[in-house]
Amino acid sequence: MKPALTVLAALLPLLACGTAQATGAAQDERHDPAVDLDPVVVRATPLTLTAEDLAMPVEVLSGAELDKAKAGTLGDTVDGLPGVQSSWFGPGVGRPILRGMDGPRVRVLSDGLGSGDASTTSADHAVSVEPFLADQVEVLKGPATLLYGSGAIGGAVNVIDGRVPDAVTDEPIEGRAELRGGTVNDERTAMGRIDATAANGHLVLHADALHRETGDQEIPGFAERDPHDGEAPGVLPNSALRTDSAALGASWVTDRGFLGGAWSLYSSRYGVPGHAPLEEEDGHGGEEAAGEGHGDVRIVLDQRRGEVRGGVDDVGPFDTLRLKAARTAYTHTEFEGDAVGTVFDNTSMEGRLELVHAPLAGWRGAFGVQWSTRDFVAIGEEAFVPGSQGRDTGVFWIGERAFPAGDHGRFKLEAGARLDRNAVEVDTAEAGPDRDFSMASASAALHWEANESFHATLGLDRAQRAPTAEALYSDGPHVATGSYERGDSTLDEETATRVELGAHWHGERVQVDGALYRVDFDDFLYLAATGTAFDHLPVRQWRQADARFTGIEAEAEVVLSDSDRGVWTARVFGDRVRAELDAGGYLPRIAPARLGAGLDWEHGPWRASLDATRTFRQDEVAEGESATPGYTLVDAHLAWHHDTDAGNAWEVFLDASNLLDEEARPHVSFLKDVAPLPGRGIAFGLRAFF
Repeated sequence: MKPALTVLAALLPLLACGTAQATGAAQDERHDPAVDLDPVVVRATPLTLTAEDLAMPVEVLSGAELDKAKAGTLGDTVDGLPGVQSSWFGPGVGRPILRGMDGPRVRVLSDGLGSGDASTTSADHAVSVEPFLADQVEVLKGPATLLYGSGAIGGAVNVIDGRVPDAVTDEPIEGRAELRGGTVNDERTAMGRIDATAANGHLVLHADALHRETGDQEIPGFAERDPHDGEAPGVLPNSALRTDSAALGASWVTDRGFLGGAWSLYSSRYGVPGHAPLEEEDGHGGEEAAGEGHGDVRIVLDQRRGEVRGGVDDVGPFDTLRLKAARTAYTHTEFEGDAVGTVFDNTSMEGRLELVHAPLAGWRGAFGVQWSTRDFVAIGEEAFVPGSQGRDTGVFWIGERAFPAGDHGRFKLEAGARLDRNAVEVDTAEAGPDRDFSMASASAALHWEANESFHATLGLDRAQRAPTAEALYSDGPHVATGSYERGDSTLDEETATRVELGAHWHGERVQVDGALYRVDFDDFLYLAATGTAFDHLPVRQWRQADARFTGIEAEAEVVLSDSDRGVWTARVFGDRVRAELDAGGYLPRIAPARLGAGLDWEHGPWRASLDATRTFRQDEVAEGESATPGYTLVDAHLAWHHDTDAGNAWEVFLDASNLLDEEARPHVSFLKDVAPLPGRGIAFGLRAFF
C-alpha cells in the first residue's frame, strides 16, 4: 500500500500551504457556470438529496466543471475523478471503471434507465451515451444495487440529458451550442440543443444534435510496444471515428407533475486498432496472417430509443410518483474490410416506478419497482456467445431517518433492501440449460455530522449479482480479448459485502474528502487464463472464487489566494485499489494507483488550469498478464467567457492534453501493447449559451 501512503503524505503539505496563504477576500461573482456554489441534487436517487447529504459515495460533474471534463467517450469524461478510470479500446470505446470494477458490474444509465447497448458484452463495444449532450453526470461509487439491480454491484454512472423535460424553462427559449476542433486526431465536432416553453406555459419542447469526426490518432512513437519491421511511428492506424446523435422530446407540465416522451438515435462508426479478424485456412494447409485479405476491422453501431416519463406530486400517502420506461433497438456490426464479420442485435425494454412516501415512523423513503427484458442475438464467425433472452424484476425500498442534534452532533441513518429475480433463456440447447436466479441485497449507513464543517459516514452493504449470458454460455473465439472464451452454465450468483469509512471536512479555504473501503466477494465471477490453447488462441474460462477489493481515495482543494489578481485554487487527489483472490494471486486488468495535482485560476471572464496525473506502474498482475510501466499526463485549459446585455453568453476555450507527449498504455486495456493513448494535442472551440 505504498502508493496509498504517498497519497496521504501528499495531502499534508498542501493543507499546510493553503492554510498559511489563505487571506480573506470576496468571492469572484462572475457567471454561474464558472463557479458552482449551490448544492446539486443527485437525480440517481428518488429522494431529493445532494451529494453531500448522501452516505453513498457520489461524484457530480455539472456546469463549467463538466465542460472542462467532457471528452469523446463517457469513460474519458469521468476519468479524472478519484476512484474512477476509463477502459480503452481505441478512441471510440471508453467505459467507466469504478474502484477497479467495470463491464457488467457498472451500470451506465440515461437519467435512471439503462443505456440499452451491448457495451458489457465485449471490451470493443462502445457506450451509446453522448457526454457532450449531458447536463449533469453522476458517479455512484460502491454498490448501487438497491437502486439499479445486480448490474450495479460495482457502481453506476447516471447521465442527465433533459431529453424528456420535467419542468418549464426559466426563459421561453434556452439552449447551448459548441464548435470544437482538435489537432491530435483532426477532430471536428458540432453540438447544439434547445429547450423551449410554449406560450401556454405547459408544453415544453426539447431538441439536440451532435456530429463528430476524427482521423487516425497521433501517438508518441510506435503503436506496438515491441514494434515490428516496417511499422510507421507517430500514428495509431485504424483509429478514426464518426459519431452522430440526435433527439426530439416534449412534455406537458403542470403545477402537480408532467408527462412526456422522447425519441433519439445514436450512430457511431469507429475503427478498432489492433483488432484482427480470425485466422483462416489459406488453402495450402496453413493459416493466413491475422487480418490478411480482410482489411481493417471497423464497427458500425446504430441505436434507436423511445422513452416516456411522467410524474405526479401529492398522490394520497405519497409525496411523489415517478414512472419512466424506454425501448431500445441496438445493432452493432463488425466489418472486416468491406465484408460483414459479426452482427450483434440487442432489443431491450426497461421500466421503473418510484413512490416517495410521506414520513413513516420517522423514516422518509421511497418504494420502487424495476423491470426489464433483453433479446440478444449474435451472428457471424466471431459470435462467441449464443443468442439469449433475459428478464429481470426487482422491488426495493430505501429510506433515511434523522436523529435530533445533541452534544455530539447530528446523526442520520440510511437503510434499504431489494429483492431481484433474473432469468436467462438460451437459444441453443447445446449451450446449456436455461437459468434463473433470486437475489437479495441490503444496505445500512450511519452519517455523522459533527458540525457544519466535518461529517463522517460508515457504510455496510450486502449485494448480489447474477452471472451474465456471456459468463454462462460463451464458447468460441473472442477476438476483442484475444482468446477462446468458455462459459460455465452451472455458475451461481456472486455476493459482495462492503464496508466503507468516509470523511469530509471543509473550512473557509480548504476542503478534504477521503474514503477507505473493503469489498469481500463470495463466488466472484472472473475470466481466468487456463494455460491451454485452442485454434491457436489461449483459452480463458469463466470461473468463480472468493476475492477481495481494498482501496483508498483522497482529495483536497485549497484556495491559495483570493485577491484582485484572481482566485488561485490547488487540488490534489489520489486513489489506490488492490484486488486479490483469497486463494492467492491478483485479478486481471486492475487499475493502477494514481496521484494527481492541479492549479486553477479564475479572474473576471478568464479561467485557466494546469493538471498533472501520475499513473504508477502496475506489477500486481494476474497469471499470464504482463506488468505495465507508469506514466505522467499533463493537461492545461484556458477559457474566456463573455456575458452579453441580452442575457446570452459566449465562451472561447483552448485545451491542451498530454503536453509531455508521453507514451501511456493503460493497464486496464486489452490493447495496452498495441494501442497507446493519444500524444500531445490541442483542442479549441467556441461555446454559446442562450
